[in-house]
Amino acid sequence: MDEVLVLGEEKDQALDPTTLELLGIGNKLANDLGGQVSVALLGDDISDLAEKAAAFGPARVYKIEHPLLKNFIPDLWLSALDQACRQINPKIFLMAHDHKGMELGPRLAYRLETKLTTDCIDLSIDPSTQLMLRTKPVSGGNAISVLKCAGDPQMATVRPKVFEAAQEVQPQAEVIDIALDLDESLVKVESIEVVKEDVVSLDKANVVISGGAGLGDEEGFEVLEDLANVLSKWFGNVMIGCSRVAVDKGWMSSDHQVGLTGSMISPDIYVAVGISGAIQHLVGMIHSKKIIAINTDRDCNMFKVADYGVVDDYEDVIPALIKKLEEAS
Repeated sequence: MDEVLVLGEEKDQALDPTTLELLGIGNKLANDLGGQVSVALLGDDISDLAEKAAAFGPARVYKIEHPLLKNFIPDLWLSALDQACRQINPKIFLMAHDHKGMELGPRLAYRLETKLTTDCIDLSIDPSTQLMLRTKPVSGGNAISVLKCAGDPQMATVRPKVFEAAQEVQPQAEVIDIALDLDESLVKVESIEVVKEDVVSLDKANVVISGGAGLGDEEGFEVLEDLANVLSKWFGNVMIGCSRVAVDKGWMSSDHQVGLTGSMISPDIYVAVGISGAIQHLVGMIHSKKIIAINTDRDCNMFKVADYGVVDDYEDVIPALIKKLEEAS
């Protein structure tokens, strides 16, 4: 039976949300192959995590336990995954496109003598060949390609916030222990210090207000900040985003960017101000629950996906909106 294996990760003593997204798309791929989806967990004393993973529908949960896997040391995790994949022999192996996936994916693919496609935003099965079709941005996000590669396992890293997360079900997973041969001599690189980067986490916002070329200059974002401050009274975490044009012009830093070359988000409310709606931007926010567009161009693409649209100058609309919201509070 063709098995789709996903690499599970832990966050705050629970499954990382990206693991649930991997299980969601993994289950779809497995159904198309007539197989099953499973999850591999690495660490030390991970029985509780395995039990939590079993609640989201995998056929099997592989416990790859060892005291040396307690912390993420790439050389040790790489050796563990290499040994596990040779025992499990999955048809497809998926990882999140995060620091672990980007560190382990290429090195593991080389060891397994297969091919890896990174930063995928869509995955499907070609019915004629049973190979995985991997959709990803290329050319700096200016184009999207669909790739098909032979080799086992078929490997990909998946961009977070793209796929629907798996839902909790009645656990029926078989929990399997994977035996390992690990020792500290495998460690070739020592991590001296871990520095936490202070960046904007748009994916944690309830509301994102984004500006684009239509703002005219960076001062336009001050108006968006005023709106964000007022909306935060009702919606809690409100953040400022932007299109790629705003980053290229130096109006905002790249961690505010929404789209293929920025963040993939799905807030409760997305407000697009002066953004035309190029496909590279739409891909990053199309899963927002409510989309509001403000633009002077009634024919722009953003209005085609918006739930509500205002055809007017943002410099007239937003101050009036702020005034009404302040009166309501």
